[in-house]
Amino acid sequence: MRYYSADCIYPISQAPIKNGVVALDDQGVITSIGKKEAFASQNIHHTKGIILPGFINTHCHLELSHLKGKVGTGTGLIDFLKKVVAFRDTDPAFILQRIKEEDAYMLQEGIVAVGDISNSIDTTLTKKNSAIRYYTFVEMFDFMQSSMTQATIQQYEEVFKAHEANEKNNKSKVPHAPYTVTSSLMKFIAEQSTPADTISIHNQETPPENEFLETKTGAFNAFFKHFGFNNVDLEPIGNSAIHYPMAYLNPKSKTLFVHNTQTTKEDIEAAQQWSDKVYWATCPNANLYIENALPNYQWFLDNNSKMTIGTDSLTSNWQLSIWEEIKTINKFQSYIPHQDLFKWACLNGAEALSFDDQLGSLEVGKKPGIVSIELDYNDGDFNIQGTQAKRLDL
Repeated sequence: MRYYSADCIYPISQAPIKNGVVALDDQGVITSIGKKEAFASQNIHHTKGIILPGFINTHCHLELSHLKGKVGTGTGLIDFLKKVVAFRDTDPAFILQRIKEEDAYMLQEGIVAVGDISNSIDTTLTKKNSAIRYYTFVEMFDFMQSSMTQATIQQYEEVFKAHEANEKNNKSKVPHAPYTVTSSLMKFIAEQSTPADTISIHNQETPPENEFLETKTGAFNAFFKHFGFNNVDLEPIGNSAIHYPMAYLNPKSKTLFVHNTQTTKEDIEAAQQWSDKVYWATCPNANLYIENALPNYQWFLDNNSKMTIGTDSLTSNWQLSIWEEIKTINKFQSYIPHQDLFKWACLNGAEALSFDDQLGSLEVGKKPGIVSIELDYNDGDFNIQGTQAKRLDL
């Protein structure tokens, strides 16, 4: 048995416990949790500050870890995408090495599960051997070219089969974004999904995205021409971009909308009326890296939205750390209560990926991981800036 204590424990599923203790068996399963006086006779490992469950990274591109520092900040999404696609000739051994290194880094940073976008089979071996649980989103896109839809499906069926061989983790077929997926490919993905699946999609990350879907005008037309496509198979929808996938995807599946920097309160309301299984992933450091923008989190709070937190890839971030994402949100929109941020990073993320049976909260019977944040705790008043996350139970 191991006993961990802190000035305050945040179970997430219940109110914080001051001077709390969480007890684990040798497999890391929680056997009890409560006030310190109930464990007076035990050998307790006390840490200054707070204890949280392990973090859930709901949006990552682990396979792009080799591109760290290759694309400059502040380019805007469209130029960013052009640059990422241009990086094709990289030593495969180096790609696999970087994937393995960043998987280990996330584990040390207290991340216990990841929703990972995969366009290739590069991450399969690391995921098979990792202590982290993965939900692999095999991401499909046909550049809005109906002539490419069937070839796209065949290409990514092979990728899906490779990830399917790893029975340890969850996986599903998902669309890339509203501006890169034809209606026929959207329909195919919807037909493949079940109520047990989570469908991830990049959403409203840049102003031209809404313009393109609404009127088929704006900067995305030049983006397609850059890749040799002089026309796209899109009937403008006369509404914001989020309405396009909602017209095709299965509302009975969990849907994870990612980024959402241009999402309005009306968009949030429409999505949550469309389905009661909508989750939202925010990747603040990536949004600042690419577009120097953040979502208006107050609108999501006002609608009781199920917020989660992701890191995106090292192409658009300085590190894969959910704790660093929490600190960024707190720095720029500090009105959000700490406890809400912790729920976004833990339980909401676990629910979005259907890992909440074991992860996301400190509860008896779960094996969520134990994360310590050393800080000066003053009866609920504390500053998280300048702190680091440390996994205690490894």
